[in-house]
Amino acid sequence: MSAQAAKSARSTALDIVRRLQQAGFPAFWVGGCVRDFLLGREPVDYDIVTAALPEQVERLFKRTIAVGRKFGVMVVLEGSREFQVATFRAEADYQDGRHPELVAFGDAQADARRRDFTVNGLFYDPVRQESHDWVGGEADLRARIIRTIGAPVERFAEDHLRLLRAVRFAAQLDFSIEAGTFAALKANAAKIKAISAERVREELVKLFRPPHAARGLDLLRESGLLEQVLPEIAATVACEQSPDFHPEGTVFNHLQLMLQNLPPEADPSLPWAVLLHDVAKPVTASTDPETGSRHFYGHEKIGADMAAEILERLRFPRKQIDEIVQAVRCHMQFKDTLEMRKSTLRRLLMRPTFALVLELHRLDCLGSHGRLDVHDFLVAQARLLEAQPQIRPPLLKGDDLIALGMEPGPALGALLAEIREKQLQDELTTRTEARKWAKRWLTRAKKPGA
Repeated sequence: MSAQAAKSARSTALDIVRRLQQAGFPAFWVGGCVRDFLLGREPVDYDIVTAALPEQVERLFKRTIAVGRKFGVMVVLEGSREFQVATFRAEADYQDGRHPELVAFGDAQADARRRDFTVNGLFYDPVRQESHDWVGGEADLRARIIRTIGAPVERFAEDHLRLLRAVRFAAQLDFSIEAGTFAALKANAAKIKAISAERVREELVKLFRPPHAARGLDLLRESGLLEQVLPEIAATVACEQSPDFHPEGTVFNHLQLMLQNLPPEADPSLPWAVLLHDVAKPVTASTDPETGSRHFYGHEKIGADMAAEILERLRFPRKQIDEIVQAVRCHMQFKDTLEMRKSTLRRLLMRPTFALVLELHRLDCLGSHGRLDVHDFLVAQARLLEAQPQIRPPLLKGDDLIALGMEPGPALGALLAEIREKQLQDELTTRTEARKWAKRWLTRAKKPGA
């Protein structure tokens, strides 16, 4: 978010609180926006709590959406932005590890006590510029600690997703998890399986964003959550690799190093391409009885199938699944690029996923031997290709060959492929050259005995 957009969001969130207070309803900013504000960070979203009931919020604001009227949750639309405005409430009698059976509208203090972690239970009045801390959140912010509000076992029992959120907040904020909270998290890690795949995916996507992705992976393992949500990655912890190619040690160590080197503005698919590119190594591992070297034959192909299964299980969008799976399947090809024919190399450079796989290759190298000669070669070749846009579209299409007298069929497709190969080899560079070559080919083909 740009500085101007952030300023606009803050101003609008302040105005919503002011309008609620002017109508006689106590109102505050709450949760992550207060936490980030007190940490000196610019909040991305603003959540607002108030004594106003949903119908009173509707009367005060022209554009609203009742996203959870039973829970007192409304969305106020101001311009192109959405602001969640919720009525103070208390909750009880959680039966499914997610939804409370009893909801009662109450006051601000009761609302604070129902929340997950102390650092998310802070309230701030932006009109009076006063903070309110009924749960010890400010002390935990200063100490950089994630701690549940009240008994950890009770908080995690209310909403099992809090198990994963604790890890995500600790990684994202670079905080530690309080000992009692962490002990309860580990003891209850298996309960995360009761949470929907979509909600788990949302937390994992946030967890694996740079610059905290590597620590997120560490905390997942230490908490016991990794084997619950990504057991295939948990299997990499003990998967040793040959030190001549991978001096960093296990596949898990390799993934950690790669995640540490993620660029700040990484493609959203890149962390998942990193996590999954070697996912099949544990199931393809073999040891040469003579040399003792470790091999993982075909791990990229088997890994592509495993990656698709994992991403589908987590309900990723189809387009993103396809590009990540393609990156996993193709990540071993780059090692051969220095010896490739020009045409083969150019086909690789023109793939829609080339930029993603190139960055995956760079991280793969940085997470192992550290050599970037192939990466630098490919960057140079990609620049050369950018300067030759005429290479990208094929010189001839099927209609061109039909106009020259060729019948539709397999032979036409084969001829187009041969012309394309010659174009990518710089043997044919213009449509005129390609048409003349095709005419000569057709003439030879029509001769008796050809």
